[in-house]
Amino acid sequence: MRILITGASGLIGQALINLWQHQHQLLAISRQPTVAAAHLPSVDWYASAAEIDFNQLDAVVNLAGEPIANGRWPEHRKALICQSRWQLTEQLAEQILQANTPPKILLNASAVGFYGRQDASRIDEQCQTFYPDFGHDVCARWENLANRAQTEQTRVCLLRIGIVLSSSGGALSRMLPAYRFGLGGKLGDGQQYMSWIHLEDLVQIFDFLLNQPACQGVYNATAPMAVTNQQFSKLLAERLSRPELLPLPAPVLRLMFGEMADLLLYGQNVYPQRLLDAGFSFRFNQLRQALQDLSL
Repeated sequence: MRILITGASGLIGQALINLWQHQHQLLAISRQPTVAAAHLPSVDWYASAAEIDFNQLDAVVNLAGEPIANGRWPEHRKALICQSRWQLTEQLAEQILQANTPPKILLNASAVGFYGRQDASRIDEQCQTFYPDFGHDVCARWENLANRAQTEQTRVCLLRIGIVLSSSGGALSRMLPAYRFGLGGKLGDGQQYMSWIHLEDLVQIFDFLLNQPACQGVYNATAPMAVTNQQFSKLLAERLSRPELLPLPAPVLRLMFGEMADLLLYGQNVYPQRLLDAGFSFRFNQLRQALQDLSL
């Protein structure tokens, strides 16, 4: 297949390139295509989607977006988080619709933040009760723009991705320094749920949906067994053979991160019902097992 990947230089994008580089012809977009090509030479790099003939594509994987949890959310940063997702997704959908022989599938990233803050109840893709916070607003418009590409010729799969666990970046890379010094601990009361997924399972989900013509719509890309933040903290400290010494109360987190602290203090107990119903098999179902597999 000829597959266009946006956000290809990120954690998930690079993992997909590693999986697909010998199976498919990969194209990607970068503001600095020459620099990107030197780093990832197995990909054909372009400066913008406008340079690509969508009639010649079999699939589009849209991962582009400014990280949402890298710091405070002043208004200019909120705008960057939104537009880095919305503008390109709208452009991709338009180019798919304008093609005479469009790609057969758009695999579009989203996040479990779509559900907003939730209680401990397990929720699957049928959930219709959303808390209207910033995370939900970002994801809802992102998904709506992607869904414009849905036609009889093109199916759209929306992946609501949880916290991605990897040895080479992502959320864990920001947590590890404190835990290695024995200074990790629960956030707030620690009862908020964290829906996570091992990077290896996540890339296999993309591959599974790519090759399942009957699959379309929303899929929760999370391991089947979410954990509370307190459980996550305990298991991560145990994996590193360190104590948990420094829980962070909610007022401290709000002082440090402002509105963004809501991402840390509230969560969702998300279940991948539709993936399991479609026949996808997770390699890493339990957090302890996933952490043991990683080089930390």
